[in-house]
Amino acid sequence: MSNPSRWDPSRTGPEGHAALGLFQLAPGHLHLNHGSYGALPTAVSAEQDRWRARIESNATGFFADVLPGELRRQAAVAAQCFGGAPQDWVFCENATSAVNAVLASMGLRDNDEIVTTSHAYGAVLKAMRIWASRFGARVAVADIPAIVRGEDEIISAIEKVLTARTRLLVVDHITSPTAIVFPVQRIVRIARERGVAVLVDGAHAPGQVLLDVETIGADWYTGNAHKWLFAPKGCGLLWTAPHWQERTRPTVLSHGAPDGYTQAFDWIGTRDVTPWLCFETAAGRHAAFGGKGLIARNRALAAEGASLVCAVLGAAPSAPESLRAAMASVALGPAPADLSEVNSLRRTLWEGANIVVPVFTFGDRLWIRISSQIYNELGDYTRLADRMAAPPAPAETR
Repeated sequence: MSNPSRWDPSRTGPEGHAALGLFQLAPGHLHLNHGSYGALPTAVSAEQDRWRARIESNATGFFADVLPGELRRQAAVAAQCFGGAPQDWVFCENATSAVNAVLASMGLRDNDEIVTTSHAYGAVLKAMRIWASRFGARVAVADIPAIVRGEDEIISAIEKVLTARTRLLVVDHITSPTAIVFPVQRIVRIARERGVAVLVDGAHAPGQVLLDVETIGADWYTGNAHKWLFAPKGCGLLWTAPHWQERTRPTVLSHGAPDGYTQAFDWIGTRDVTPWLCFETAAGRHAAFGGKGLIARNRALAAEGASLVCAVLGAAPSAPESLRAAMASVALGPAPADLSEVNSLRRTLWEGANIVVPVFTFGDRLWIRISSQIYNELGDYTRLADRMAAPPAPAETR
């Protein structure tokens, strides 16, 4: 994986372990969990420090005179990257906060129904249930197998749950536990034919897959720039279709709330806005690392890595390669009855071997989820598989 031209002939910078020096990751660790929190390039970190220094030099002047225009300029960059118009895009701390904003803005009533899938992110599912209970609505969950054979299986499960009472479908673009790329364009089309509004939770999508929100056709799309697009932690985005903007507001209502969609989100009080102000720099880093070529590289490397891990461990991926991107969840076997065994495996990898990879249960299976980023090489997955296949060290005797 050391030849950049294999993926993008226009890119000449370092990749694989040679690119680790461009990040602040702990040396000696094998980082295979870019999907949870991302990694910040030093160039983006420097930009965030620059913004912090500028704010602290004159906070009053900054928040009054600089921030409003700068947020709209960054939103225009988001529109260039992901489609839509600048006024359709607002920033938030993360995708979960955006989901909460949409749920609070829906105007749910007694007997309304929200639908999601069994692969939904846990925090989002909890939020859906709380908001539904406040309004007398209910949440229905489409049961999708933990291991899917194709996208028709996903479509069929969702179709079965939609009813005349369904007001909103919340569906992942790339699922968190199983790393499956859902066919969101097909799902949106089916839901819209039934008069159901759709919120796509694209927490993992920006920077991991090519994204055009208007082509997807949903009513709302939210994503995180701090996972795969190299932005600082706390850089989430929300795109809202024009016909929903009059209603959509953040969960915290402040001075801008009566003045419109963008005004409401752009100002909800004093907070750290530097992650949002670094969006352009982060997107520029992604482009410099290869852009479309980086997306293709990471996807191919994740596929190779997953095949290797599965072959060594006798494991199974959550979906065929056509439904995966730069992450892959691998089912190791039945979920242990004692969850302390999950923590034990995690500690063995994280603390004993310096391998950073999520270990968890989902459905009735034990899983790991690997990620691929510019600083990874195929040998990283060999190291992971070999470490997991090795017998445990014998207990020390006296």
